[in-house]
Amino acid sequence: MNAPADTPVLPQRRPRNLAQGLVESISERIRSGAIRPGDKLPTESEIMRQFGVSRTVVREALSRLQASGLVETHHGVGTYALEPSGGGDFRVDPADIATVRDVLVLLELRICLESEAAGLAAIRRSDAQLHEMRRALDAFKLALDNDGDTITPDFQFHLLVAQSTENRYFADLMSHLGSAIIPRTRINSARFAHEDRAAYLARVNLEHEDIYSAIMRQDAEGARAAMRTHLSNSRERLRRAQ
Repeated sequence: MNAPADTPVLPQRRPRNLAQGLVESISERIRSGAIRPGDKLPTESEIMRQFGVSRTVVREALSRLQASGLVETHHGVGTYALEPSGGGDFRVDPADIATVRDVLVLLELRICLESEAAGLAAIRRSDAQLHEMRRALDAFKLALDNDGDTITPDFQFHLLVAQSTENRYFADLMSHLGSAIIPRTRINSARFAHEDRAAYLARVNLEHEDIYSAIMRQDAEGARAAMRTHLSNSRERLRRAQ
């Protein structure tokens, strides 16, 4: 694909959820034809400058757009718009997930969705996808050890599991919800678990490792069980807190 002479300029706005707002802005431009199939998107640095957001926000937004089939990234070259599909979008506003009850309802959906996704991922994942999951978990552990951002690698791990199903609808839904699926972006999960943040996140890390190990072994039932345990633990902690 060749980039057009004039790189499309994206409109500026600051929504409640920066990554989701960026996804919506770019999606709208692609679906309206303002950004045409084959057009090269601005660089990460240019999007950061236009929107006044961090590189993490830009990368999360581009990851969601890629999972939704609206863009594709050629490493070392750039990100290009694809032909949008004619189907309607799944509508859940992540900004509306604000209470413990909202998080519990979302966890019920995720238990059903992601348990099956983990099983399919165990069967269908590629070595490259497994490698990316390992990188996400290593980033989580590094952030945990350095009191850094664990939300981004947490979401990335779950998104990679969904993408590894080779069923784009799993990835579409996860991409749309974004980091809103991580309970601690909405509530203080460690407080509800009655433990300090480091201990809580260390347990989350071990649960992620169990999921990864089953997917690595291509153990579909083990992966389903590990994902169900991980998400059910979050649900039960919140239920007890209520």
